[in-house]
Parts: sequence; C-alpha cells; structure tokens
Amino acid sequence: MPVADAQAFAFLAARQSYPMKAMTGATPARAELDPILTAALRVPDHGKLEPWRLIVLTRPDMARLADLAEARAREMGGDAEKIAKGRGQYDNGHLAVVVISAPVAAEKVPLAEQRLSAGALCMNLVNAATAAGWGAAWLTGWPAHDATFTARAFGCSGEETVAGIVHIGGRGPVAPDRPRPDLGRVVRWGLE
Repeated sequence: MPVADAQAFAFLAARQSYPMKAMTGATPARAELDPILTAALRVPDHGKLEPWRLIVLTRPDMARLADLAEARAREMGGDAEKIAKGRGQYDNGHLAVVVISAPVAAEKVPLAEQRLSAGALCMNLVNAATAAGWGAAWLTGWPAHDATFTARAFGCSGEETVAGIVHIGGRGPVAPDRPRPDLGRVVRWGLE
C-alpha cells in the first residue's frame, strides 16, 4: 500500500491559477525566484535534452514588450482590440517567466515529447510559485503565437515557440474557484 503525502495531495486537489489582474505589484526577488525555478525544472525530460529555455521578465522588459506587441499588431493591420489585447499582459505584468520550447534534434525523443516537457515546465512553475506563496498564472496571448513577435521579443528561431508565459506576483484576496471538469464526462475506463 502506498504512503500518501496528504499535504501535497491537498495542495494539488485545491490548486488554481491566480488571476494576473488580481496580483499586487509585489514580486519575488531573484533569491526567492531561484528556488522556484529550480523546482519548476524538475520535469520529465527524456534523453536529458533540456528542450526549453527560460527568460525572466521584469517591469522594464514588460514595457518594451508592450510596445513591441503594439507595433506588431499595427504591422498586421490589427484594430484597437487586437492592439489592446497584445499590450495587455505586458502593460499589467510586473514579473513573468517566458518558457520557450527549444527542441533538440534527437532521434529517440520525438518533437511532441519535447514540447510537452516545456508545457510540464509551465505547470511546474505555476505550482512552485503557488507553493512558495505567490500568485501565478500561465498566460500567452496572440503575440506569443506570432513567429515574428517571438523572434523579435525572445530571439526564437527554427523550431522554437513560446510554451507559456507565467506571471508571478503578490496575492490579494483568494480568487473564487471556477467549476471543474466532471470525471464522468472526461474519463473513460477501458477500451470498450
């Protein structure tokens, strides 16, 4: 019979993202962020390829990215809504970690597994920041899926893509939980 870690299970069972709009301007200092990043990097990584890289964004970086997102939206002929959505998370963010999926050529490790490793890193980052007492939210937005923007903003090239942008900040009041999936609707037992 396995020995349960009740505290860890309770944390995961109650886990929820913290809305970026509700975060205070407080952010972890580098000495506080380093252990969060160290914990987040404990993800499945077949072949020990480290098929990701991280960029920590602070407030000055956010202002630069907001301007880049606006410029890119205008280049694309975007309307006011597209511009506002592109600038949004950068105008309102204080600290974020960009997780770049950076696949490595490896015959035995498919591209899909490498991309999923980057996604697991995003989730681990949200959980580690939350466990450390911070609010955390995994967001992207259209600029993070635009190859021109990501090349200019984050130096993405080749097969590199943004897996996620995890905002981390101080917590105000606890956000209400949202409805969760019904197991009976999303889980199937067996192949019949």
